[in-house]
Amino acid sequence: MGKEVKNVLIDTSAWVEFFRNNPETADTVTKIIEDGRACICGVIYFELLQGIRTGEDPGRLIDLLTALDFMEITAEIWIKAGSISAALRKQGTTLPMSDLLIAATAIERGLSVLTYDEHFSSIPGLNLYRQ
Repeated sequence: MGKEVKNVLIDTSAWVEFFRNNPETADTVTKIIEDGRACICGVIYFELLQGIRTGEDPGRLIDLLTALDFMEITAEIWIKAGSISAALRKQGTTLPMSDLLIAATAIERGLSVLTYDEHFSSIPGLNLYRQ
């Protein structure tokens, strides 16, 4: 699944690498943003903001993130996340609710996900963005 033309939901793990100035990730995220294809959802807002260190200014982060296309988590997405979780648990895999919501948002909205968390690859129907 090569690079997609569709929009990209940038997962928390990719943002962390971006803010750590990982060159490959910085280039990829910057290109996605410049192409106007970067998306975010509330779960990712939450995860990034809770990780701000004491003394860091959240204003700059919030300014950057609020400039991206925001994907609401609807009732359909909650249902999709629950269904994905149930199917994975039957196979013996349990994933964090936050990641299930991110994946369900991407699936329901037709987005790719840029992530470095390996367990996203176990989610059926999820299109992972490959650099």
